[in-house]
Amino acid sequence: MDGGNARREGYLHEPYRLFHLRDTAGQERDYHFHEFDKLVILLSGRVTYEVETSAYELRPWDLLLVRHHAIHKADIDRAEPYERVILYLDGRYADRLSPGAELTACFDRADRPGRHRLTPDEPARQRLAGILAAMEEARTDEGFGAGALRDALLIQLLVCVNRAVPAEPDPAQASPAGPGDRIAGILSYIGEHLDGDLSVAELAGRAYLSRYHFMRLFKEQTGLTVHAYIRRRRLLRAAERIRAGVPAGRAAAECGFGDYSAFYRAFRDCFGASPGEIR
Repeated sequence: MDGGNARREGYLHEPYRLFHLRDTAGQERDYHFHEFDKLVILLSGRVTYEVETSAYELRPWDLLLVRHHAIHKADIDRAEPYERVILYLDGRYADRLSPGAELTACFDRADRPGRHRLTPDEPARQRLAGILAAMEEARTDEGFGAGALRDALLIQLLVCVNRAVPAEPDPAQASPAGPGDRIAGILSYIGEHLDGDLSVAELAGRAYLSRYHFMRLFKEQTGLTVHAYIRRRRLLRAAERIRAGVPAGRAAAECGFGDYSAFYRAFRDCFGASPGEIR
């Protein structure tokens, strides 16, 4: 998305909202982001989602987890009907529903390059189908305890999704890092040092790769050049800091932008809005 606009879309006036959508033609969405977490469950059709620096071609019953503020885009094949279930969620509400259960941990654990898509096994798919059917039926229920029933089903859905997140590998059992693992490590390093020296030479040295090999692998893994990836990460972090109340000039400096005018232009190019409008 380097150079394109990404706009905030959608407002959530309820704690959560469930959509079951069927399009005969589908539509392409430009890059955008939300203030809430988003779960997409593909039921049929062909769609490729770009989330931050990763792209995912979804298959039926794949789950896509998009954390709030993550920039994403759906490229939909208009030749096939596109059916999906989408959940918009205020994570704070889910945490209040079941304190200590960490129901939104799935969004945090999946919010890394290459980890946004989940592919449940067949038993999990059947459980998901049952929960979704019950949630759709409960949407029009106005009987006793209807709200409590809907909340209980939301908890079941989030538990099912969290159980589909792969366990973290045991460091003691990890195999020696290959080139792909080194790039993943560099992505983490970039996120932790956005205000530091992130030159290609520095990063290639940390990955123990030649500059040429490093740049080639980096583009293969992320779909972006090193410069474009770092620029995007810095802009996203700056936007997050500005939303938190940090002055735009300070946020720019904290994220590695030495020239505010260059930062301002890049910010408008990326988000389609000025730092003041994002605030």
